[in-house]
Amino acid sequence: MIVGLGNPGSKYDNTKHNVGFMAVDQLAKNFDVSFTEDKNFKALIGWAFINQEKVYFVKPTTFMNNSGIAVRALLTYYNIAISDLIVIYDDLDMEVGKLRFRQKGSAGGHNGIKSIIANIGSQEFDRVKIGIGRPHSGMTVINHVLGKFEKEDGIRIALTLEKVVMAVNFYLQEGNFELTMQKFNG
Repeated sequence: MIVGLGNPGSKYDNTKHNVGFMAVDQLAKNFDVSFTEDKNFKALIGWAFINQEKVYFVKPTTFMNNSGIAVRALLTYYNIAISDLIVIYDDLDMEVGKLRFRQKGSAGGHNGIKSIIANIGSQEFDRVKIGIGRPHSGMTVINHVLGKFEKEDGIRIALTLEKVVMAVNFYLQEGNFELTMQKFNG
């Protein structure tokens, strides 16, 4: 299950905090997957068979700070192991467009990841972090993460999203997240 974190609604489209949604949208497009809203799971869900395995693409509609509610419900219902979970999200402590793959770790202050850890009871899941940079002087973190990318940063993010698609494709073919980390971190 590949989960992109973000906030639902057109008001949040293409904002920095929604880069996880943007990545999952790119992946879904790559695999010709469309999303269906499932109110029971509080998520937009699509799926495809890739290498004889059903892969779910998920965008929680619970808003960022409650992402774990949808993730836990889907893992439980579909009997998906935490080791088969990948979460894609923004990281403001990394420069815009930087990509980092991690196999486990703390939330690092990210409320969506805090919610997932609290709801599934584990920090042992694979992550794809996309750098969105720090706010400019005088700008609040909230205004930064809920703001849109400036033109130059938007170009960087578009290239990063292409790299995310390549990396996830590689992972789905190889089935080895550590190898994916070695090949695509940076």
